[in-house]
Amino acid sequence: MQENSSGQFPNGSQATNYKHNNRIDKLMSMNAFIINHIKTLEMIGVIMRISNFTLVSWLGPESPFMFVWAINTLDSLLLTWCAFLRKDAAYTLLNIFWILMGVVVIARTVGFLGLA
Repeated sequence: MQENSSGQFPNGSQATNYKHNNRIDKLMSMNAFIINHIKTLEMIGVIMRISNFTLVSWLGPESPFMFVWAINTLDSLLLTWCAFLRKDAAYTLLNIFWILMGVVVIARTVGFLGLA
């Protein structure tokens, strides 16, 4: 559907509503994909977390700090989304905590918070 010069579509709806609905449609399709593959995606997130902590255990102080926190934050995002769609409040909260920790640690490391 093409919008006219006034920002409206031929049916009278606003362009912003179309863009908003398009974003909702994309989110709904991403949620559908995750629900259809939730066990696989959760396993990927768990394997990422296990691998990450194994790396830290093996390398100790020599482990790549930013890499570890970046992967930990990414797997937390994935696991939070899965837990949210499963309506699992405990794991949603736990993984949101890890996301926040990752964001703070990464921000401190790169100097965004001025606390490095």
